[in-house]
Amino acid sequence: MGPPKEDDFEDNDDDEEEEEEEEEEEEKVEEVTDLSNSDVCTKYQEASKIVNLALEGLVSQCVAGKKIVEICQFGTTIIETQTSKLYNKKVNGQPVEKGVAFPVCVSVNDVVCNHSPLFSEELPVLEAGDIVKMDLGCHIDGYISVAAHTVVVPPVGEAEAATPTLEASTELKTVATATYNAMLVAAAAVKAGAKNNDVTKVVERVAKHYGVNPISSVRMHQMKRFVMDGVKEVALREPTPDELATGMSEEKVPECTFEQAEVYAVDVAMSTGDGKAKTGDLRTTVFKRNVETNYRLKMKASRYVLSEIDKKFPTLPFTLRHFEDERQAKMGITECVNHGLLTPYPSLYEKSGASVAHFKCTVLLLPSGTSRVTGLALPEYLKTDTEPDEETKKVLEEIAEIAAKKAKKKANKKKKKKGGGGAVN
Repeated sequence: MGPPKEDDFEDNDDDEEEEEEEEEEEEKVEEVTDLSNSDVCTKYQEASKIVNLALEGLVSQCVAGKKIVEICQFGTTIIETQTSKLYNKKVNGQPVEKGVAFPVCVSVNDVVCNHSPLFSEELPVLEAGDIVKMDLGCHIDGYISVAAHTVVVPPVGEAEAATPTLEASTELKTVATATYNAMLVAAAAVKAGAKNNDVTKVVERVAKHYGVNPISSVRMHQMKRFVMDGVKEVALREPTPDELATGMSEEKVPECTFEQAEVYAVDVAMSTGDGKAKTGDLRTTVFKRNVETNYRLKMKASRYVLSEIDKKFPTLPFTLRHFEDERQAKMGITECVNHGLLTPYPSLYEKSGASVAHFKCTVLLLPSGTSRVTGLALPEYLKTDTEPDEETKKVLEEIAEIAAKKAKKKANKKKKKKGGGGAVN
């Protein structure tokens, strides 16, 4: 047998390279990005803790005389500070992306959502009695958690009191309780095997019982890695045939079935008005990149904006406040929107004088059942004396029982940890 030829070595090298490429491809295919992966589940849980912490911080900042932009920035700082402490080890030579998943929005009175003002804007400060809706999102490695909450600004000098003497109107108590209860029972209804229209019926039932209207343009969404608004959606109410025929309503949401290992934003906003929120005078500052759209922009400012977006916010919503050069951002954003490169999130208004409430939570569809991982408790001063309907009451009692069992289990675990542990040799 003669000595091996150079071609033989080249063939072997080619075979080895092909095997390595196949292995790399298999690794890419095998990456699991849903809740069946325990690491993914942990990232959702950590992001949720930060969301709740930020929400609590925002509540503490809702005092008379405070600027809305300062409150937004306060929440952003909490998210950025807390995420900077986690997952700092590089993966495949790349840092783990983390931070704000949805800009901190603070919407007051008849403004329903999406208000995240700029530092350069002169806007009224908060006043005692203002109804404040807060909305935000955090992600770790693209795994998103969101929440929204509603409070009333306390009287001057009472913000630090353990129990501020807050008096909410009967209308506000009714719509806040209805919205919060609808969020809870909707979250419980989002479970593997159930359909989205089942959840819509639950929300409609609660709204009808309390005599309020869901905001028709608000939707619940499935969330995936780096995807805020997934394909699967839940409407807060079904459009009527007349509304569909005249184009006076959102399009009918296609039917879908929830599956285990999915994640959803359970988003509920209701009003004592007609529930048909419209855009108003406030500047739109929240946008999201349409990754499938490209266009050669003419203006230098527009090219700067798009370049910054593609570098810093390629998939998730952002606010113009996040740009270093706010003036350039304001100049360049219009051309980007006009050519479909960005989706705007305008501030939505209810009719003047209507009471509006907004609550949102994140739910994980785990093997053990649906787990609600974000959201704060309904403030006592926003609770109404009106009893919920029988079906809703039953679900709320079941939710309270589960919460009590979890709290007891957690307390026992903490007690054992504190008093346990044998002697160390």
